[in-house]
Amino acid sequence: EPTGNLDPDTSWEITRTLERINIRGTTVIVASHDQHIVDRMHTRVIAIENGVIKRDVKEGTYHELAKS
Repeated sequence: EPTGNLDPDTSWEITRTLERINIRGTTVIVASHDQHIVDRMHTRVIAIENGVIKRDVKEGTYHELAKS
């Protein structure tokens, strides 16, 4: 979780940095329980439970993942 235990301003700066890296063509994998971070990235979202992929949304948000 790249933003765990960080203040909100630093968390958003880390998120923006990861977005810029991704836009340049690098795959970025983020593990997070923070639905706001997931929604902000708005790319492929995968839910893993007990080591098993349960849901996979190609482009979406936390809420879209929960509906699938």
